[in-house]
Amino acid sequence: MYCKCGRLADARRVFDGMPHRDVGQVVKLQGLDDPYVGSSLVQAYAIHGEVDAAETVLLGLPERSDMSWNALLTEYARQGDYRKAMHVFHKLSEFGDEISKYTVPTLLKCCVELGLAKSGQALHALVVKRGLETDNVLKNCLVEMYSRCLSAEEAYQVFIRIDEPDVVHCSAMISSFGRHGMAWEAFDLFVKMSDMGVKPNQYTFVGIAGVASKTGDANLCRCAHAYVVKSGLAMPKLVADSILNMYVKVGAAQDATVAFHLMHEPDTFSWNTFLSGFYSGSNCEQGLRIFKQMKCEGFSANKYTYVGVLRCCTSLMNLMYDTQVHACVLKSGLQSDNDVSRMLLDMYAQSGCFTSACLVFDRLEERDAFSWTVIMSGYAKTDEAEKVMECFRSMLQENKRPNDATLAVSLSVSSDMASLGSGLQLHSWAIKSGWNSSVVSGALVDMYVKCGNITDAEMLFYESETCDQVAWNTLICGYSQHGHGYKALDTFRRMVDDGKRPDDITFVGVLSACSHAGLLDEGRKYFQLLSSVYGITPTMEHYACMIDILSKAGRLAEAESLINQMPLIPDSSIWRTILGACRIHGNIEIAERAAERLLELDPQDVSSSILLSNIYADLGRWSDVTRLRNMLLDHGVKKEPGCSWIEVNGQIHVFLSQDGCPKY
Repeated sequence: MYCKCGRLADARRVFDGMPHRDVGQVVKLQGLDDPYVGSSLVQAYAIHGEVDAAETVLLGLPERSDMSWNALLTEYARQGDYRKAMHVFHKLSEFGDEISKYTVPTLLKCCVELGLAKSGQALHALVVKRGLETDNVLKNCLVEMYSRCLSAEEAYQVFIRIDEPDVVHCSAMISSFGRHGMAWEAFDLFVKMSDMGVKPNQYTFVGIAGVASKTGDANLCRCAHAYVVKSGLAMPKLVADSILNMYVKVGAAQDATVAFHLMHEPDTFSWNTFLSGFYSGSNCEQGLRIFKQMKCEGFSANKYTYVGVLRCCTSLMNLMYDTQVHACVLKSGLQSDNDVSRMLLDMYAQSGCFTSACLVFDRLEERDAFSWTVIMSGYAKTDEAEKVMECFRSMLQENKRPNDATLAVSLSVSSDMASLGSGLQLHSWAIKSGWNSSVVSGALVDMYVKCGNITDAEMLFYESETCDQVAWNTLICGYSQHGHGYKALDTFRRMVDDGKRPDDITFVGVLSACSHAGLLDEGRKYFQLLSSVYGITPTMEHYACMIDILSKAGRLAEAESLINQMPLIPDSSIWRTILGACRIHGNIEIAERAAERLLELDPQDVSSSILLSNIYADLGRWSDVTRLRNMLLDHGVKKEPGCSWIEVNGQIHVFLSQDGCPKY
């Protein structure tokens, strides 16, 4: 009736208030011929989420208004269907309709979410062409788009063309600099805001706190905090949480504690942020105290709280704490949450309580790669190689894709047991799955080396494009272990030529190669290079290798002199090395001193006495042999049986020298 009488405003008012709008009746009355009525109908559908109906009506209208297009685009974006929103924009262009300043922000958001940098630039060109660039809201959206889709530099080019930037523009630009790791540029703009006559607001301070946290510089964070205090801002909760998070991320535990206690109304989110600063290192027990205080003050712990406190327990590896926190989890009813369950699993595995870890694993509703890897690592630690491979097969049967860590654990088990068969199966699976990571490549090289297949290890290494420092070290050490001293040294030179910097492990492999190959002069040279060229402080292993090189060359006096000059206290392996060399070269004087040092280090270890007894026997000093062996008998010493194993049909069989049948 109102439509026929030309009273469109009243028609829209009645239409908007109708619980069940009879669109058919509106069409019948030719209400859609009026742009105002049609636009209202499109907006009504869009507001109620009926985007398909809204689009159908919109595309059928003889005239389409800015409000109609904007309503439809906004609703698609609100629902997260950004591609559909861009499709509607293309329709808008096909109809020859022009975008308005109200439509552009939504379209720029779609470009950001979809990563459409070129579309964003095209929209910018359209904005300039339409003369809309002076709109402050659009400029802010353009800064955000360039920052997220391209670079902070391009965002800054938009920013500097703003005649009178306000606090919103400055805050957006500061966040943009922070997002791209340009901390000093962000702080420079923050300081210049006062010269520009722009007063920071809470979002500015949130942005600058985020920038400071990414630098890892606690002093810079304190400066940012001082600016906030100096500004006289009433410290709203959003800013207080950001300051707390800033200190937590840079590891400033004491500053984080002060910031937390200055908060007027901390909530569970604040407690969780505070707790996250005490996950590792010596602060873990403080994390548990924070959790206890939180509970005492009546705050409800959520899943993120328990994930945090369980991480503290994982670092502490204390079963008493583990069981207490687990009881709290059960009381909260969060034990079925996958994130909490995974942390419980990891906690028990790290604490060595593998039985409890298995119980948690069996109750998991959804087992992901992390869960499988944790349980497989536990089996690996308890030398249950078959269980590890069984888990790997079960994981594949459940259609769960192993990650780098899963494959590394499986390959390490094959390596430790020298099981080439299972290693080949894992390599085959990795090839079929298109796996190409440095972690897996390094683990495969290590597996072939430890299984005695140095040729395949070498071939795999040079064919791989992802071999890192670890893989280079593995190959060098592999050559050393298999007696290819010259190849190890050649690989070292290739590694340096490839731009990789040797580390302490590299030199252990190089010095071992010199030892196995009897390369005395090369060994001395590389031992000097270790500290003089690469600035690496020699460790006990490096000294042990050098002493082994000297001992094998018969330079026992020089080896003993090096031991006495060491800045470290020699351990039993070093004295045992020189004692073994004394038997080869018949040097009883140094042998007796070495055996004496070994007994001082570990009176319960009688291997030195046995070795010294053998040296006496070689020299025909039978009275000394009798004396030492009687002493060993008086102490009830028994020779530890040897152990060997063999792989048959994919199963590992272990034998002890005193047994007549396999151990299992």
